[in-house]
Amino acid sequence: MDATSDPERKCSVVRGLYERLEDRCLMRDQKGASDVFYELVRANRPLNEIVAEGVRIHAPYTHVPYHERIDDGYPNFVNNDHCLLSARATINLNRMLPPHLAMLPMAQTIWYIPTGLDIWNQKLNRAPGHYTRHRGDSTAVEAPPPPVVYWPDQQPLLQKGPLSERLNAWMTHVHRGNVIDAYRLFLGLMQNPGERNDVLAELCFAGLIDVQDRLLHNRSYTTGHKAYRARSTVELGNALGWDHAHNVIYAGALDIAVGPRWYSTYETACNYIKMMIEGEALHAIPYSGVSDAELAMLRNTGPVNRQDAGDLSTAILRKGEVETLEAVTKLLKSGNDPRRILDVIQVAVAQIVLETRDPAAFNTPHHCYEYQNTLAWFYDTFNHPRRLRLLYIAAMFANRVACHQQAIGEVHPVAARVPSGAGSLSAHQLLNRVDAAICALNGEEAIGWTQAYCDNVAERDHLMQRIALAACKLGNDPHNQEIAQCMLMDFDTNRQPDRDRLLLAAAWHTAMHRKYGDPREASRRFGHALHLAELL
Repeated sequence: MDATSDPERKCSVVRGLYERLEDRCLMRDQKGASDVFYELVRANRPLNEIVAEGVRIHAPYTHVPYHERIDDGYPNFVNNDHCLLSARATINLNRMLPPHLAMLPMAQTIWYIPTGLDIWNQKLNRAPGHYTRHRGDSTAVEAPPPPVVYWPDQQPLLQKGPLSERLNAWMTHVHRGNVIDAYRLFLGLMQNPGERNDVLAELCFAGLIDVQDRLLHNRSYTTGHKAYRARSTVELGNALGWDHAHNVIYAGALDIAVGPRWYSTYETACNYIKMMIEGEALHAIPYSGVSDAELAMLRNTGPVNRQDAGDLSTAILRKGEVETLEAVTKLLKSGNDPRRILDVIQVAVAQIVLETRDPAAFNTPHHCYEYQNTLAWFYDTFNHPRRLRLLYIAAMFANRVACHQQAIGEVHPVAARVPSGAGSLSAHQLLNRVDAAICALNGEEAIGWTQAYCDNVAERDHLMQRIALAACKLGNDPHNQEIAQCMLMDFDTNRQPDRDRLLLAAAWHTAMHRKYGDPREASRRFGHALHLAELL
């Protein structure tokens, strides 16, 4: 009997495929894992099922004891997981692509998972993977050591009392770095579906306040990664259903308390609002809660006009932190909507991306952009009472990145050059040139053709789809897909008149930021396996 016509046999076959997928991932076999994925696609297994199984496989192995080491007196950064972030990007990019290519983003996620396990030992050059690429030949490890589980899964710990008190207790454990206690409390907090939205909001808030206070000449920093992991937890949990999302919580929520944690930028935001919005002088006494004056600013509804947007952008891009804080405060006191102020900051950070030329210099700009996108998503998803403070963090982070790029000589404000004769081409021809330029890693041509499309074609949906597709063709690092997806998502919600710069930045970044190995290998393999000529 055909296995597909026998439900019991079909279930057994599918289980077998996922067992093979797990085996290939743990053996760090990208090609073998991808081959199993192609079988799952041919078997018409649903995306959410494959995503859930992928998270189940990697969740125990994508944690680290600490995101920093001191090796014989030298601080060294221990990177953050990208497997969960890649899955989050997948469920969003899946909706942006033509239906017959909708599984391509997941192909990139599966391709990455075997390289993303046990980052701690990768950084010590004891295990193969993404972070050993420039530290020796990872292919020489024929029988890789099993990935290590640094933080075993736990059982929920239930608390009594009002939700606000229980959330505060959880946040205290996060702040102190009590990883297991914080994780157990979070599992307990998630037990009540009626409280779940507020619990998830606090998880994301805990990530968004964790942003380092300097960048220049640092290699150990969060660059907002706690927020991206928390946001991925929420989006994936919502997509899979929380009754089926325990592995997502394990992969994402546990890390929020893993150190180091950086709250000085958040403290600045709290104190600045206390002084400049509430009009109080600071004293050496404990503060808590949210004032009426702070909450009133969240009720602002005014749009940001072109002049004020330009003043804030100039402060972020060309001035310092004091001027940036003052510009944000001026807009708030003038009745401007904080969410619309964030639109301005997004465009400013896109400009930082566009002014970066060295492929190795995109790290801080593209992480900063992901923070702006994550914060906009947070504003649009949750009604958190302390979210005004995050607007100040976003502005300070953006200004800090602009100053960083100035200090390393990576400020090149050059206008996009539209190729001659572009106006005589059809929309389809222009899109083909955008795609070809990005995939050829030619940033100048990518933004030139993107600008040409914007100049000659009124609609943007097809351009967004083509940039998304080009991003999904490029692999070996989920940043290829994540950052473009964030910029394309923001184009739909940003209300600034110059929001086309987000599309230019998406094309530019996808073409220009640092690549690893052959970035087209995963998409070509997927194309060969599924007979998709446009991927070959």
